[in-house]
Amino acid sequence: MDVGRRIVPRAEWEAAREAYRARVRPWADDRTRRMSRGQKHPVHDFLFEYYSFRPAHLMRWTPGAEVILEDATPADVGWAEFEPADGGLVLQATAFPAKWVGYLRWAVEYLRAVGDREPSFGCLGLHEWAMVYRDSLVRHPYVPLRLSRAETDAVVEAQPLRCTHYDAFRFFTADAVPRNRLELSRPTTVENDQPGCIHVTMDLYKFAYKIAPFGPAGLTADAFELAAAARAVDMRASPYDLSGYGFPPIPIETRAGREEYVELQRDLSERSAPIRDRLREVYEALLAATSG
Repeated sequence: MDVGRRIVPRAEWEAAREAYRARVRPWADDRTRRMSRGQKHPVHDFLFEYYSFRPAHLMRWTPGAEVILEDATPADVGWAEFEPADGGLVLQATAFPAKWVGYLRWAVEYLRAVGDREPSFGCLGLHEWAMVYRDSLVRHPYVPLRLSRAETDAVVEAQPLRCTHYDAFRFFTADAVPRNRLELSRPTTVENDQPGCIHVTMDLYKFAYKIAPFGPAGLTADAFELAAAARAVDMRASPYDLSGYGFPPIPIETRAGREEYVELQRDLSERSAPIRDRLREVYEALLAATSG
């Protein structure tokens, strides 16, 4: 057996696999049912559409790299990358695709930069408002706005836009773009993303699944659940009326709403820190194994 690998008895890894599946199955099953009925959900769809990890993929468990699953067969794991080793199966870190090593290197830099940066909580969730500012089109046409068109525009005009995340900024309406404090672009993502941003918190899920099955599934579940919580806050603070979906508004057009948003934003930022650290450790280990 290679030094650094550990053997996990069958009973132990089976229990871990079933516990993981139990965590994510309600989300996967709900998404599958809605798709079969052609139903839209303004909060939950984002987790499977913007983030491109399908329910079937989310359900596949993995221990990550360099863990020998005792007595395991290919049918037990469902990932073709696992190989026979010492009476079981193992996923070698060196099997990580060489074409993605450049991405690993960028991601380590990004995760470290964001983790070292002071969080900012001044955006007040206005990015969703900026996406409908002075525009007749909306991203969720089957959900009504909470305020009138004029009132919605007035909320954007009442305070400066302080978005720091390009993947939110790029959906701003043409009239909203010049109102943002920063002119954001894809190349400046590492310079501007910061740990207080709700979208940066959600994106930790993307970092988890993009290296599947080389990252442990438990970490993917942690990142997914955090993304779901962040998405709920994100949309509750939006201009849409989601009360019919069981999501009470966070009225950021009021002082009380802004205070509530910042409190929830701080909590999400604190929860994101250990997940970001663990993701960076996995990425660094993969990079070390594939760059030698």
